[in-house]
Amino acid sequence: MSEEKISSYKKLVVWQKSMTLVVNIYEATNKFPASERFGLISQMQRASISIPSNIAEGSERNTKKDFAQFIHIALGSTSELETQIDIAFRLKFINSEKYSELEKQVIEIKKMLVSLKLSLVR
Repeated sequence: MSEEKISSYKKLVVWQKSMTLVVNIYEATNKFPASERFGLISQMQRASISIPSNIAEGSERNTKKDFAQFIHIALGSTSELETQIDIAFRLKFINSEKYSELEKQVIEIKKMLVSLKLSLVR
């Protein structure tokens, strides 16, 4: 991937959007009950952080195949986070407006990751 290597993961729109999602998840989980600090709060924060972190790490790998593997891991984190957002909504930790906003962000990032992964494995 040497010449084709992406010069900086920070230029990737999917990385930028996933960083915004991290901030939004932290803002939302800061309003959860304190009893969830080591439960849902921690899990949602870790899953959200995993998305841009894996994009960044994968972009520094030497092959497209390796990069695609890290995108695959980031995709897993989006599905994990999507489930956790649903749980938070069902437990009434977030309202329907916040749920829709976060869900929309996750779905958009998921689609972008799938496109990126497909472009890497061709």
